[in-house]
Amino acid sequence: MFMAAEHGVARLDAERAPALGGVPERRVPSLQASLELLKPVTWFAPMWALGCGVVSAGVPISDRWPSIAGTILLAGPLVCGTSQASNDWFDRHVDAINEPDRPIPSGRIPGRWGLGIAIGWTVLSLVVGALLGPWVLLAAVFGLALAWAYSAPPFRLKLNGWFGNSAVGLCYEGLPWFTGAAALTITLPHGHSTALALLYSLGAFGIMVLNDFKAIEGDRELGIRTLPVQMGIRRAAIFACVVMALPQLAVIGLLLFRGDHVYAAIVGGLLLAQLAMMPALVREPRKRAPLYNATGTTCFVLGMMASAIAVGGGVERFF
Repeated sequence: MFMAAEHGVARLDAERAPALGGVPERRVPSLQASLELLKPVTWFAPMWALGCGVVSAGVPISDRWPSIAGTILLAGPLVCGTSQASNDWFDRHVDAINEPDRPIPSGRIPGRWGLGIAIGWTVLSLVVGALLGPWVLLAAVFGLALAWAYSAPPFRLKLNGWFGNSAVGLCYEGLPWFTGAAALTITLPHGHSTALALLYSLGAFGIMVLNDFKAIEGDRELGIRTLPVQMGIRRAAIFACVVMALPQLAVIGLLLFRGDHVYAAIVGGLLLAQLAMMPALVREPRKRAPLYNATGTTCFVLGMMASAIAVGGGVERFF
């Protein structure tokens, strides 16, 4: 059915999209519609990870505010915004059926403006990345490539939970972390910071699985092979919990190896809080996933910051 939706509805020309939502055709998108296309609510996760990278760099930040501001702009509004615009453009025909009030199928983003915004934001992201240094530019190129591959044919990584969740976890956690550290040091971030970025990217894979419980029937019908579709609901829930927990255990081990016992205890306490919530999540994953995202995931991201402070030299560095 997914292929039928893609190929049957895809015959609708982009210029006819305004009729789908019953909205008078516009020639240019409104600022409000353009902002909705870029989905600011999704910017927080990469911006938080970027902040962790900045803290983990272990260098003074008082004279580096231009670099910090640039990386915040890059991670949130630009690269993440590009991924959202690209995703909406390549999903516009399916959205015309399932979510006709979205900016593109409703006609509030007319013609090919959705694609144009995604391309323009890509170019702007590369320019800002280049201004922030070669390692930041490299991270931006990699992140943008994943953002387009996630939604655009022929790759459409989002159609398979293994590939799609890996791309999102890396783009939302690891790459922003790496970018923040690289922008401040103007060089390759040190090994412990990079290790934390990779570990928390892996943990974020599990968080992405939780987001797939909300539309299992629809995903199965459309041919989207999320992990709950492939594994079944209970097995996918258990797998998500394991994937979230194991990288944090590795983080604790890394901090203990460094002698950061206080920070290891903080991350350990936050992990224990998550473990206490996981049995309920496994029992009723579809019902409990939104609550866990609001509570357990909060503990996860607080642990990110605690570990970043540890490898960056401790909280005393800021006083």
